[in-house]
Amino acid sequence: MHEVAVVSEIVRAILAELEDYSVASVQEVDLLIGDMTSLGEEQLSFAYEIVTQGTVLEGSLLSIRREEVRISCGPCGFEGPAESLSYDDYAEHSIPILSCPLCKGPVKVTAGQSCRVVGMRFEEA
Repeated sequence: MHEVAVVSEIVRAILAELEDYSVASVQEVDLLIGDMTSLGEEQLSFAYEIVTQGTVLEGSLLSIRREEVRISCGPCGFEGPAESLSYDDYAEHSIPILSCPLCKGPVKVTAGQSCRVVGMRFEEA
């Protein structure tokens, strides 16, 4: 469950950043999680609840936004979402196809690999 390690680092970074501010409490932390990270929302939320205990983040809402895999193709100029392989029993774990859907050429991944805090709501002391 690599979500615990990821959340631990995110919480460590948030707490370090909040040292520069006078914070009474944090209401919400917004994360952007790319589909290529294979991070599960339920696992992230559970880990967040555990890791934030005893900190100013305890009781705050972890809001997770998903970032779809997007690609760009140099040879034909296509820019857009990657197609995916998915299986009925494993729909939440689809596998992106990293070739151009138009010309089948090589592509560059332009979105879908993020794992970052994009916002936070807190109350100043």
